[in-house]
Amino acid sequence: MSEITYLTKEALQNLKAELQKMKSVDRPAASRAIAEAREKGDLRENAEYDAAKESQGLLEAKIQRLESDLANVRILDEGNIDTSKVSILTKVTVTNLNNKKQATYHLVSEKEADLKLGKISVSSPIGRGLLGKQIGEVTEVDVPAGKLKFKVENITV
Repeated sequence: MSEITYLTKEALQNLKAELQKMKSVDRPAASRAIAEAREKGDLRENAEYDAAKESQGLLEAKIQRLESDLANVRILDEGNIDTSKVSILTKVTVTNLNNKKQATYHLVSEKEADLKLGKISVSSPIGRGLLGKQIGEVTEVDVPAGKLKFKVENITV
């Protein structure tokens, strides 16, 4: 059984659109590629046919995984988020006490994480270290580069 995935409405819509594209565009394209490769002759020595079949198998696996994820989605409503402590969907401004730099992170599910947009997963080392913290608290986080100390400066939605 898959674990529950927490998403915003926007992320859910994006996943549904991705699944729809896979089923309506990518799947027929994979079938056409197989048909075209099949027309080129002997299937035992047809690398193009083998590649097309493998590509189709990978696509079907992605579709199955996405359908499974969507079956276990729970929608998070930003209106019900408690900003007295760091939790999923909160934006937390922290000061890195090692270099005195401030950063703002938006804590999201693994599927929505995108560091370029400032969105980090609640299951990442920094995300786990910040969860449950309140304004003014200091947390020490183990990251691959060593230990980082963060002070929570602000929490918003």
